[in-house]
Parts: sequence; structure tokens; C-alpha cells
Amino acid sequence: MHSTSSSFHSSQSSRLPQASTRSRIGIITGSGPEAGIDLWNKLLQANRELYGSHFRGDLDAPNVTILSEPTLGLSMELDRNHERVWNCMRDTAAAIAQRVDYYAIACNTLNLYQPQLDALGLPAKLVSFADVVVDFLRHSRIQRVALLGARPVIDLGDWSHYRKLANHVDVEVLQGEQARQLHQLIYDVKAYGGAAPHVREQFQSLLRQLQAPAVLLACTELPLIPLQSEDAAGKQLIDVTALVARRLAQLANEAPGEG
Repeated sequence: MHSTSSSFHSSQSSRLPQASTRSRIGIITGSGPEAGIDLWNKLLQANRELYGSHFRGDLDAPNVTILSEPTLGLSMELDRNHERVWNCMRDTAAAIAQRVDYYAIACNTLNLYQPQLDALGLPAKLVSFADVVVDFLRHSRIQRVALLGARPVIDLGDWSHYRKLANHVDVEVLQGEQARQLHQLIYDVKAYGGAAPHVREQFQSLLRQLQAPAVLLACTELPLIPLQSEDAAGKQLIDVTALVARRLAQLANEAPGEG
């Protein structure tokens, strides 16, 4: 399995601002709550990489506020729960924006609300999953990817935050029974955990059926499935959560408004 993570240049550490002038980061979670923990953990790892040998421990950790709302779990069936989910998302974003400068939503599906959230004019800026992915694919010169995520995401229709991907790369998506199996697999990660044997086996089976050389894990549950290098069927697995964590780490070490 090829990793997408890379170390930040340690020379950046000499330009990092003091803690009192660094940007504050927010994470909205609840769909599912483990996804928020995963994003926070990867943010801490990315921040440590950013500092390199200059990292001092707690004093150099990012300022992070997390809000976990269980109602956001209705995003798995967003077409049927849109109004309730949006009301919860709007209120949660408005609350966290009073404490942070930048925030991310630890759910690929819920990033669909980027335009509506931006239109609210909140004092904090949303870091969009799809925008981070497009920047990564362009920088890496990747031209074809398979998109794995919940049904609203991989349909690439009105409920998908990733519709813009088709303007930049060739996108392979699962359809029919394969798409149904993937959607159920995500539910199983929520219920049984990513390390459950049947979860790992089904995920490996899906990976073997893909043709694209690179695979976007565009669901925050999928990176929670532990895989060995031989389990990835020769594919480059791109952990979207890790990409967003890296971007948040960069922003966390800039003054507000510089990002």
C-alpha cells in the first residue's frame, strides 16, 4: 500500500508564529464520532511533522475545538434527512465559528454544505475536503482515481461534494451491487469497528475489483479499516482525512487570515 503522507520541511519551523498568534482549528464530528477522533489524531501527527526536530510537545500542539453532534449521523441517508441535517449543521457551524478561525467537517458527505456554510458569512472559514483533494491530485499529477464513499458521495449527483472531481480527473465509481455493498460496509464500520474481520475482508474484496491505480477513501470510516500493504491490491490508497489534517496543521501554524 502506497502512503500519501509526507513530512513537512523542517525549515518551516523557524517561521512558525508564537502560540498566541496561531490560528485556532475546529472539527465538527458526529458522523461518526470516531471520524472526528481520527481527524484530530492525524492533525496532531501532521503538526508534529511540521515542527520536525523543533517540536517541544504540548506547547506546540494546535488549538483545537471539537463539537460532536449525533444528529449529523443521518448524513448516510442525506436525501431523506436533508432538512434536519442542514439545521443541525448550520447551528453547529455557527457555534464552533465563535471559537475558531478555520474548521473542518469530519464527514465527506456533509462537506456538501460548503456553499451554504460559506454563504452564512461566519467568522471562521471552512476547509473543504474536495478542495483539498483537488489540490493534492493536481500537485501529484494523478489522472485517474476510484472514488469510495457513502452512496450520496459516489453517486456524483446533487448530494455529492465530489462532483467537481470530474472536471479534473477520470473518476471510477462503484455501481449497482458493489455500491450497495460499500454503503453497507460503512455502516458496519460504524457498528462493529474497522478491525472486525468481516469488515476487512469485504473491503479487500472491493479493492481487488477496482481498475484505477489510485483510490480516494472519501469516507471517514474507510481509513479506520486497518490494512497491510498486501491488502491494497497494488492500489495507492489516498486517505482524504490525512490530507485535510495536513492542511489544518499548516493553517494552525499561520496567523488568522493568512491561509
